[in-house]
Amino acid sequence: MQALTPTPAAVAEPAARVNLLGMPRAELAAFFVGLGEKPYRAAQVMKWMYHALVDDFDAMTDLSKTLRAKLAAVAEIRAPALAGSECAGDAVVKWQAAVRDGQTVETVLIPESADAPSRRTLCLSSQAGCALDCSFCATGKQGFGGNLSRAEIVGQAWRVARHLARQDDARGITNIVFMGMGEPLLNFDATMDAAEIFMDDLGFGLSKRRVTISTAGVVPRIYDMAARADLALAVSLHAPRDDLRSTLVPINRKYPLDALLAACRHYLGTVGERRSVTFEYTLIDGVNDSLAEAQALAALLAPLRCKVNLIPFNPFADNRRGYRRPSGTRMRRFQTTLQDAGIPSLLRTTRGDEIAAACGQLTGAVRDRTRRRSRLLASDLAAA
Repeated sequence: MQALTPTPAAVAEPAARVNLLGMPRAELAAFFVGLGEKPYRAAQVMKWMYHALVDDFDAMTDLSKTLRAKLAAVAEIRAPALAGSECAGDAVVKWQAAVRDGQTVETVLIPESADAPSRRTLCLSSQAGCALDCSFCATGKQGFGGNLSRAEIVGQAWRVARHLARQDDARGITNIVFMGMGEPLLNFDATMDAAEIFMDDLGFGLSKRRVTISTAGVVPRIYDMAARADLALAVSLHAPRDDLRSTLVPINRKYPLDALLAACRHYLGTVGERRSVTFEYTLIDGVNDSLAEAQALAALLAPLRCKVNLIPFNPFADNRRGYRRPSGTRMRRFQTTLQDAGIPSLLRTTRGDEIAAACGQLTGAVRDRTRRRSRLLASDLAAA
């Protein structure tokens, strides 16, 4: 009888290391307690991560060698790599950030302007692509490739901050807006954790007025956000009536204007009386830029503490509806109508459009789970 060869014991896979980047302070303190360490170690490591922009435990010289070795064995500080940067003539810089599954998202640094000489705004992505498919936005035409982790969100800011520090640029990042790729409130927990890091004194130390969440109108999550975080809220509105908004922003079919504005009123009730909601309104020639629509928008928003950012439509490659930017005269008339009705409004200067970094132009490389792109291609072939 042939002897049986003993089967080798299964080799256990090494446990994945915990990424500390983007972990809120209380959770990080609990992590250290779980290692048998004092909670104050969290503050020490956060200062190294976010103030010194260090990702090597061996460089954290106020930790013992034993603790540094323990951390290196069970944890890491890993941000997505930034690649493929482009710089526009107006000094706007766009990076590709490498995230999971071989995908990339885009993040944009918008430096100071004449009306805000000390501001340095970073526009972050919260998802790879977007599931909402707003008709005037390039991001949605790519489909949806998944939520970003909190480390991938915070890591965009961390990489840019380290890039600036290495250029001896002491100004750093002054404002963060969740206005890049994706709908932040559909990636709620990661977005809120990231915002917490941005506002934590041991993190980026930004004030609550300088961290803005922009949503297309995920109404239940606006209520959740009001209960969890006190930061700036921006709402992508783009139309003063439901029929038009449902064409431009399809999520309006689920959460129409009455429900959305009720959520905004609730949010305003949870913040100080001097705070307001920002409504973003992309002006599209012959679609939503008429005098009648300006008057309807003024009437709709009159009961709210708010301001309106008017955004000229930015063209993109897959602009199937043939949208165009209105003339300067039409845009200024729209703005004047709002202002005359007592609604503060700003006509935004387009920046970064020459490198496709302006509002509605961000794309990256997305593995579409929705098959939206393949359906559009099939439609093109059928029409050919």
